[in-house]
Amino acid sequence: RYLIGDTVRFADKARSEILITGRTKHFLSICGEHLSVDNMNQAIRRTEGILDVKINEFTVSGVKADAHFAHRWYIGCEPKVDSGILSAVLDEQLMAVNDDYAAERSAMLRAPQVEAIDGKLFYEWQRHTGKMNGQSKFPRVMKGEQLADWEMFVRSKQ
Repeated sequence: RYLIGDTVRFADKARSEILITGRTKHFLSICGEHLSVDNMNQAIRRTEGILDVKINEFTVSGVKADAHFAHRWYIGCEPKVDSGILSAVLDEQLMAVNDDYAAERSAMLRAPQVEAIDGKLFYEWQRHTGKMNGQSKFPRVMKGEQLADWEMFVRSKQ
């Protein structure tokens, strides 16, 4: 009856046990891929293991790619990895954790556009926007004006 804004997973139906897995505003579905923040986190963790890197922060947005769509990722990665390699591994892992994503990758969704950046930029951005506190987390999904401001900020630091 109430829209709480959280996504849940049933952990044990018999005991009516649920796990809160994310926020509804942290979904990305521009062409039917239904990518949740839980899917994103799983794919990021798997990517870390495969590439032997540490990814502390990331954000993603949906963008037009000619007559199709793509996800644009900004990933804070230590040590820094080639963006093409990071994109390929992340794409494989996203397909592994989300069937809808895999289906759309063969249709309207193009390969992820990944930019590996210094992880410190995420924290600098939070300071810049006055959100460097215990109550604010870096947004996992960005769009609109917030995305435009973030991209301008990243370009100004490179």
